[in-house]
Amino acid sequence: MAESLESHPDFTLAHDDGIFFLTLVSPDGTNRLTRNKVKALTEEIQNLASGNAPAVPLVISGHPAFSAGADLHEISQLGGPDALGFASMGQHLMNVVERYPAPVYAAIHGYCMGGGLDLALACHHRIASPHAIFGHRGAALGLITGWGGTQRLPRLVGKAKALEMLVAAEKLHAAEALRIGLVDAVVEDPVVEAVRRLQNRASRRDSVLPSDL
Repeated sequence: MAESLESHPDFTLAHDDGIFFLTLVSPDGTNRLTRNKVKALTEEIQNLASGNAPAVPLVISGHPAFSAGADLHEISQLGGPDALGFASMGQHLMNVVERYPAPVYAAIHGYCMGGGLDLALACHHRIASPHAIFGHRGAALGLITGWGGTQRLPRLVGKAKALEMLVAAEKLHAAEALRIGLVDAVVEDPVVEAVRRLQNRASRRDSVLPSDL
């Protein structure tokens, strides 16, 4: 049974069988990445990275949406310096996730949009449910991500497809995301699949004999 480690207004954290489970939460289920949420996630993941030797794998999820992205109402209230600061905060979070010293899986249900997609891209692996929807819709509003998605997305899916998503604000369903390599698998329960893959990885590691090293 999973051991609950922390309950925060923006996420819950649990530990089970050598894996951390960080689940995004919000009252409306969209899990928008507000300034408070970005700050809290950054601090928590940094703590997880520094507090265990060896580092413990991490599964990040959210339900019914992984994350619908940044809070556009909050962004609209920001002046130039504050907007730049928020962009830097988001970049820092994505770098903390990307540099986490153990595997990080994004287990994706529902919407994974804008900054939420940036968060998934910063994870080392992405597993989606059949109903997951991906996109960078900012271009439709005259915006473009400042959180690293313009770099990570083309590296993963190629320049042409990334431009469609970033400039044309195209949305992708799970099957298309799998076809272009945006996600590693599409399954009914992405968290269960992430656990299965991590357990298989641990089994392969434990089965290696000293003579094989």
